[in-house]
Amino acid sequence: MKPRNNQNKDHKQYVSNLTLAAVAGLVGFLTMVIILAAVFGGLWLDNRYDTKPLYTLILVIGSMPLTLVLMFVIVRKITRKIEKSTTTNVGKEIQQEEEDHFE
Repeated sequence: MKPRNNQNKDHKQYVSNLTLAAVAGLVGFLTMVIILAAVFGGLWLDNRYDTKPLYTLILVIGSMPLTLVLMFVIVRKITRKIEKSTTTNVGKEIQQEEEDHFE
């Protein structure tokens, strides 16, 4: 049987890994949605104005910097939230360990 401290570390690592996987999935999904919107929007505009590859290329190339900026912003926001919750949880753990030590 593992000591309680190791179980807490394993659980924290598991939660951390799930969080990182969720962030990666969110960013990947967002990227896919933006690129598909650019492709379909460009195809629609090209059919409407009879300018076959022009609008599709412009929108797809223009969506790349937008995707990068949005990925950066989302990852920064989520990272801040994770850091905030981690520092809060670390403070609670230290307090709990001190209480356990004095009992």
